[in-house]
Amino acid sequence: MTSMFQRTFKLSIREQHEHFVVQAFHDDSLLFVHEWLTPLCFLHEASLYGMVAIADDVTAHMSASMLLDILHDDFKHPFIELAAADAISETTLHKLRDVLPLWRTRDVWQYMRDNGQWHFPQSIDYTYLERGIYDELQRHDISISSLPSLLPLFEQNWPLQTAVDHQETQLAFRLNEPELDGDWLLEAVVQGKRAGSYWVPAVKKRMLPIHDVLPPKWAHAADHIAEQQTRALSLLSITQDEKSAHFFRKLLSDAELRQFLQHDVPNLQAFGYFVVLPAWLKDLKKTKLRTSVTASTGKSQASLNDPLEFNWQFSINDETMSAEQFRRLVGENREFIRVGSQWFQIDDEWLAQMKKVMEQTENSKWTVRDLLFREVQEELIEFIDEVDEQQSPTLQLHIQASLQNYLQQLENKEGLPPIPTPAALQADLRFYQQQGFEWLTFMRKQQFGACLADDMGLGKTIQLLTYVLHLFDEQPNANAVLIVAPTSVLGNWQREIERFAPSLRVYTHYGSARVKENFADTLKNERPHIVLSTYGTVTQDAEQFRDYIFSTITLDEAQTIKNMQTQQSRAIRKLYADHHIALTGTPVENRLSELWAIFDFIHRGYFGSFKTFNDTYITPIERDNNEQKKEELRLKIMPFLLRRTKRDPKLLLNLPEKQEQHEYCPLSTEQAVLYESYIQNALDDLNNLTPFERRGRILQTLTKLKQLCNHPALFLKEDVRDAQSLLKRSEKLKRILSLTADIVENGEQCLIFTQYIGMGELLQLCLKELHGIDAPFLTGATPKAQRDTLVEQFQAGAFPIFILSLKAGGTGLNLTAASHVLHADRWWNPAVENQATDRAYRIGQTRFVHVHKFITTGTIEEKIDAMLSAKQALSEDLIQSSNWLTELADDELKELFAYA
Repeated sequence: MTSMFQRTFKLSIREQHEHFVVQAFHDDSLLFVHEWLTPLCFLHEASLYGMVAIADDVTAHMSASMLLDILHDDFKHPFIELAAADAISETTLHKLRDVLPLWRTRDVWQYMRDNGQWHFPQSIDYTYLERGIYDELQRHDISISSLPSLLPLFEQNWPLQTAVDHQETQLAFRLNEPELDGDWLLEAVVQGKRAGSYWVPAVKKRMLPIHDVLPPKWAHAADHIAEQQTRALSLLSITQDEKSAHFFRKLLSDAELRQFLQHDVPNLQAFGYFVVLPAWLKDLKKTKLRTSVTASTGKSQASLNDPLEFNWQFSINDETMSAEQFRRLVGENREFIRVGSQWFQIDDEWLAQMKKVMEQTENSKWTVRDLLFREVQEELIEFIDEVDEQQSPTLQLHIQASLQNYLQQLENKEGLPPIPTPAALQADLRFYQQQGFEWLTFMRKQQFGACLADDMGLGKTIQLLTYVLHLFDEQPNANAVLIVAPTSVLGNWQREIERFAPSLRVYTHYGSARVKENFADTLKNERPHIVLSTYGTVTQDAEQFRDYIFSTITLDEAQTIKNMQTQQSRAIRKLYADHHIALTGTPVENRLSELWAIFDFIHRGYFGSFKTFNDTYITPIERDNNEQKKEELRLKIMPFLLRRTKRDPKLLLNLPEKQEQHEYCPLSTEQAVLYESYIQNALDDLNNLTPFERRGRILQTLTKLKQLCNHPALFLKEDVRDAQSLLKRSEKLKRILSLTADIVENGEQCLIFTQYIGMGELLQLCLKELHGIDAPFLTGATPKAQRDTLVEQFQAGAFPIFILSLKAGGTGLNLTAASHVLHADRWWNPAVENQATDRAYRIGQTRFVHVHKFITTGTIEEKIDAMLSAKQALSEDLIQSSNWLTELADDELKELFAYA
């Protein structure tokens, strides 16, 4: 008969990961949790009467065991009926109720086999029963892996009881701490119900049977106590003596103590045994010693190859411990240590790791080089653990003061020994140029190669000449310094030496009149301070150059040797000198292989073989964009590279502003028709070519299209004569000539860069015929003497327009008379374009510089421009990369070539 107080709760039950999400309804109204869960759990102490299940105001998270308990008669509320709120919940409730007859009964364990697997009848789904049992085991901290060994006990004691005591006595286990650094003592003790103390046998009676040592008042409980001890010992993993006739007593090592605390104590407590632990041990948490390691060389002055010595020191609670004491702690497998009156449990994993890292520092034979390149720090970093935001790390690396200073000098180029500017220098150095000179000298004394990679126009030349003057001030009889430069800037070097360091004797090894035999003897006899030569000449005379050991070899525009497999690059890298210096504004123009070639020159073998460098850095960085490898390479480059840019406000350059502007021009109708026709033929050809042939065809296509964007006459290879008719066929040509005429009319000068000889000649023709302007054209074929004369005349204002081929005129020249720079066509490397622009935008420039970049809209030029923006980071980051255009996929090529 239904009571007038009877209520029905409809439950919505949904499984979520390892628990159930439950809501309740009454008369179709969603109930707050406290309205239904509290009365349901009024007998359920394990869940603190439902409190641990509350998730929010209307939702409860329940384990399988809690749901089973709520449905079980032992905990069921007499006036509440439970029903399902929907079909899914109905299925869940049905499965739970099906297994209730076995829930909270010992009979359930008959279905477990010795291997720990369940074998229930297949007529019912027992999944929720298994989950409920595992929930209970977890609540009592009993490992599932221990089920087979504990099975006999579960068959006698399930559900787990909270006491297994006799009416007058209770068996317990007590852990006693060591007197000093000895072993721990675990012993069985007896507690009387009316006494608060624990009883143990007298020392002389410890080995007597339990029946013979109990006080007379407890003699009748001897069998019960013996039985309980036998049962308890079966729960211990630290002993096999499961049938001891006397009271259990065992000394535990730290490892056994850890096993006892982690595994045995939960088992004993789950089966109702009381375990007496030292009060402090209950709250003891694993801790780590504070560790300090100091790296030193034992010398007042260090070098990169000096071996490191490590001094370890440990501390806890303001007490210190030497490395020897720590090793003894490790050797004895101590995990619990007493410092003063306090005990500490040392984290065993940390202990093992620290032992490993100490052995690493002893066996790895680390040097100062490893410290500089962070290899030591990387090995130690995994052991540095921030215990708390307000505390310092548990492991701190200190570096000997003199060694730290040395590393700072290498890494940051700061704190270098000050050097007076040589008296023979005919110039005042800017402060950053003084720093560069001091750095080059420091690197020489440390026997390190150096790469001075300042932006174009920051004065690499004067820094190098100051270094040379200082070298001969200190070593008047030193061998000559070799400076290898592109032919285009050889004259510039002669003028700069004459201007800034006229006291230096210079021998120019160039041209047909140069010494071709007995080169070394000539240098020994004439004793020049500087030998000036070109890359081509040095390559031709490589055998003669190898007969002489130079004091220093400097490569100007060092990116010239970027292609390591060329005869020129190999010849240059085999020259002999006491010191190697690379000067370049673009240490990486396009590929990391170029970086390897430069560093193989300044520090032979530094990166190992090219194959090793490729496997270690090029492939992970260029293919996978691996950030860790990028950072690792930066760290290895940093000590040997000094790079400053014009954008750095710290340099206080006070350069005038520079504005870069895109000048967009449409294709003429003739150009557009030719463009689309040529694209279609090129794409058809690519489908039938080998990979090698494909690359060549792509480069050919790029060149033809860019010529077409300039003017159809270049594409069609026409003989150009009539300037007026030429003007009508290309908007770009018309815009360049119009802008140039305006610049001249304003009394200004400009540089026009182009990649193509034909474009330069076409511009010359049109400027002459249409505007009466004679504009010289500097190319790679221009003789050195004529080149030098043209540069001097332009700087003196003899002519307003100077046309230059991008490669021949893009490096080494000082053309600050120009206030405008025009790029008639775009190169697909921003570093090359920037070099060309820096012919005008450099120290010595006092006027606003306007850079004009001409782009034909909808063509390959506009799409390459977008790629250039992404590639700009290449030179700035030094170790970035971008896909070479010939490696683009078919879809990317179609997008690049398409006219839109």
